[in-house]
Amino acid sequence: METERFDSGSLTATEEFLSRAYTPMRIGGRPHDTRTRIVRTAAEGLTVDRLAFGYTMSYDAEPLGRVCLITVHSGSMVDTTDGRDDVYGPGESFLIALPDRPYTGALHSARYTITMFDPSVLDQAATVGARTPAGPVRFTGHRALDADANRRFGSTVAFLRDQVLTAPAPDPLVVATATQHLAAVALTAFPSTAQQEGHHRIDGRDGNADTLRRAKAFIEENAHRAVGLSEIAAAAFVTPRAVQYAFSRHAGMSPLAYLRRVRLTRAHDDLRTADPATSSVTRIAARWGFAHVGRFAAAYRGLYGVTPGATLRARG
Repeated sequence: METERFDSGSLTATEEFLSRAYTPMRIGGRPHDTRTRIVRTAAEGLTVDRLAFGYTMSYDAEPLGRVCLITVHSGSMVDTTDGRDDVYGPGESFLIALPDRPYTGALHSARYTITMFDPSVLDQAATVGARTPAGPVRFTGHRALDADANRRFGSTVAFLRDQVLTAPAPDPLVVATATQHLAAVALTAFPSTAQQEGHHRIDGRDGNADTLRRAKAFIEENAHRAVGLSEIAAAAFVTPRAVQYAFSRHAGMSPLAYLRRVRLTRAHDDLRTADPATSSVTRIAARWGFAHVGRFAAAYRGLYGVTPGATLRARG
């Protein structure tokens, strides 16, 4: 994990930093107070930045090449891209621009969080119908679908920022899993082509026991790394929706729930054989993609009837 800090009262220095950290851009601001503070945390393809501007600043930027979602905490931001005049205030989240589009706007004494990841993660996270999408999954709107969607996305960003990325060296599997989860939440919170594809009529013929067997085998062989629904479906030679149908009909759970169950079992095996003097529940949970140790403990107890700590201590 990498952490970078920027603190300056110079507009020139701020423009240089923003152009290097994001994309080439031109900015303008009022001269009486131009203090800018930025803290960037980056790990395994995920970037979460906390920014604070004590003044009004305009910007005119080139395409980012990444998905860039913003959550405003105080002050306001105005999106003027393509003639829009959309204002976002505290508690609101929005997509600043499509990855391949330039963007313009202004911020007014704003404090906010920027979350960025590669557009390909959207394809990995998307749940589509039986017909393959015509192209990469793209957002079709900039504002959250409704208040609940906005809150759900904001809570996910807060969890990533305050829990997943606070560890000195977060486990790569935890970060990759959290990034896919963020992308999945974003696709349910903002308008996208994935939602449009979901309206196609589903052909469930491939949701059979053979599909389930192939998907389970792939999950069990790859539970140690970051895998998503689209990759599971590709390994089973069917569509993502067919995999969902197979698990629902023949296993009574979703594919990702089965993946979590396998990882929970692997964590259980590690707890049984680990030395409590040199290992910990938190470390073993993180190894298998569980970023929140409390939720891991609850799921573990629900499955095994004891706490993970009790299993680890029993080994000693």
